[in-house]
Parts: sequence; structure tokens; C-alpha cells
Amino acid sequence: MSDNPQNETTEDETTEDETGEGEQPGERPRGSLAAEERLRERRAAAYRAAGRVLARVNLRASLRDQLARLQEAAPGVYDLDEAVDVYGNGVVEALEKRVAALLGAEAAALFPTGTMAQQVALRCWAGRTGNGTVALHALAHPEVHERGAFREVAGLRTVRVTREPRLPTAREIRDFEEPFGALMLELPLRDAGFVLPSWEELTEVVEAARDRDAVVHFDGARLWETTVHFGRPLPEIADLADSVYVSFYKSLGGFGGAALAGPSPLIEEAKAWRHRYGGMVFQQFPTALAALVGLDRELPRLPDYVRHARVVATALREGFTEAGVPWSRVHPAEPHTHQFQVWLPYDADALTETALRQAEETGTYLFAGFWETKGPGISMTEVTVTAAGLDWTAQEVRAAVADFVTRLP
Repeated sequence: MSDNPQNETTEDETTEDETGEGEQPGERPRGSLAAEERLRERRAAAYRAAGRVLARVNLRASLRDQLARLQEAAPGVYDLDEAVDVYGNGVVEALEKRVAALLGAEAAALFPTGTMAQQVALRCWAGRTGNGTVALHALAHPEVHERGAFREVAGLRTVRVTREPRLPTAREIRDFEEPFGALMLELPLRDAGFVLPSWEELTEVVEAARDRDAVVHFDGARLWETTVHFGRPLPEIADLADSVYVSFYKSLGGFGGAALAGPSPLIEEAKAWRHRYGGMVFQQFPTALAALVGLDRELPRLPDYVRHARVVATALREGFTEAGVPWSRVHPAEPHTHQFQVWLPYDADALTETALRQAEETGTYLFAGFWETKGPGISMTEVTVTAAGLDWTAQEVRAAVADFVTRLP
């Protein structure tokens, strides 16, 4: 059966926490605002002081550090003697051309946020197909984290193809009982554990949508790191879709911003809607320069992060077993990207406190994100592996797990 979100209350959009990835519903610390703020400050201080983490993210850096980083790196990605951008020219155009080339698309457009980029993309497609219904997963970002923006702002109707913690199957697309103009696929599906289908499954889903005369749009906020799992280069992956959105901060360490890529006529129309939505920003050179730095420095390293995330995930699983934890889960068992979930049979507040004490007392912050309650006595956190985690051996991960478990109540 389809699920129409117009008859349901969607979750509020979540905020970004210190891990650099958005907090999920229920993940915020409990208690008074003062207590929440004290916990945030304590976590931030522990993170800055920690000698060992699995990921270093810019969100926890100071303004001075961020400006220094940009000043150091920017000369290597763009001629700083050129004039500043004004309403999307100059360095912004250079970034758009770079993204289009990387994705094998005809054109691309810079947007302030992915929320805006995807609303614009889907309403443009609705005008072309004559059908304003968007088929997507029940856990897709617009359904869970954007306050019903597709419906309330873009005037689109969404139908949920599946609630299963995986991407939709070709059969589900073919057998879906309602017509839709566009199929939106989030790659990877973050709230299900950063999961991806196989390449064969993905191509079959796209073919099934096309058989129904629907266009396909990729919510590719984290598409950059899917090449290892799919065993395909970015242009080949992006070529499956009619349009693709990518983020510059979720994986590339940028200040913010997103890009929409696709056929030139679509992108030209998208730029008109970008203006109507208030996304034609006067100057965006800090965002554009930071994005170019990420494309130069982080994008080539993402495959290494993905491969090492698999080493870390295996070591975490083995470490909890060796430590005698009655039940634990690393999901996916072999991560599809450089991010994955860890589930443990303990209270979320106890796990957050344990991780903090380990960081404060040993300088190792193994689990730097909040733990989210998933059921009575069951909690989940997300783990990200970036450059800071590459020097962790499997043995060191297992040792950190053993120490973590000894500190549990």
C-alpha cells in the first residue's frame, strides 16, 4: 500500500550536531536547555582535546581555524586575483562547470541548500511530465527532515514506495498502484544505515521507473562516496538519473551549499526557480572556494575512507563480542560507504556519558555522536571514518572498544 504523507505528521528537520552529520529525531540530549548546552559544551571540549577520533569535522573548528584553512588551500584551487563573484558568476561558474564535468552532466547549478535544490528539481520535472507526484522512500530526507517542504512549498505530492530499511526494488516500482511523474532515490539512504542497492538492483529500479514514463532523480547528497560499492565511476552512476543533487559539506568538508546537475534546459529553468526561491545569493565565494577545496582534497580520498570503514566496522563487531556485550550490531556489516550504524543494548544517555568519559580520561573519543534511543534499552549511533581514522589499526579499534565497555554502567 502507498502511504500519503499528507495524512501524517512529518518529523521536523533536524539540526547539525558536532559530528558534522545531522542529529536524528530523538537524538538530542534530554533535560533543561541549560543542561543540554552544558552537555554540548562538554562534548565539544572533549572532541577538541581528544588525540584520537575516527573523524575530524569542520563543524567543531573555530572561525579562525576555518578561515585559516580556506586561506591556505584556496590559492591551489582558484586564481584569487580574479574579481569576487556577483550573483553567480566567476568562481561560482567555475564550480558549476567542475561539478558538471565530474558527474558527466551537461550543466550544473549551485544552490545554498540541498532542500532548495531538490524542491526546484522536482517541480521542474513536474512541469515537464504533467504529474506532480513524487515517489520516494518513507525514510527519504524530504519526508523525514524537511517539514513537509515538497508539499508545503513546492506544491508536490509524495507517495512512499516502501518503508523497508533498503532502497525500493524494481518490483515495488512496477507494482506501485498509483502513477507518479518522478522517482527520487536517496543514494545512500542515510536513515536506513547509509545503505545502497547493488548496481544491478539500481539499474533495474531505474528501468522500472522509465517503463512507467517517470523521470529519475538522485538525492545524491553523499553520492561522492558510492563508487567503491558500485564499482563504477561517478559519471556512470550519475548517468542513470535524469538529474542529480550533490552536497559540498556532508562528505567534502565544505562550508555548505549543494549543486543540481542535469540537462542544460533543466538547469536553466532551475536557475530561474533558484532566483524565485531566494537562492540567488549576492556573493558566495567562501562557499564556492571551500567546495573546490573539498573536490580537490577530499573527493580523491573518499574511496580510502570507505575501505577503511570496513576495517573499523569489523573490528568494532569483534571488539564487542570479545568484550562480552550480550548483543550488538554493526549495520551494514560491511559498510556501503564510510558511514554506518552501531547498535548496543544500553540506554542512550548512559552510552553518551560513557563515550564522553572515555574521551576525557584517555584522549580517545571512539563514539563522538549522540546515541539515539531505538527501543527499550536499545540505542544507535552513527560512525564516520575520515582521514583521522585511517591510522587506526583493527587491534587499536578493538582495544578502544574493550576500554569503552569496561566503563559502561
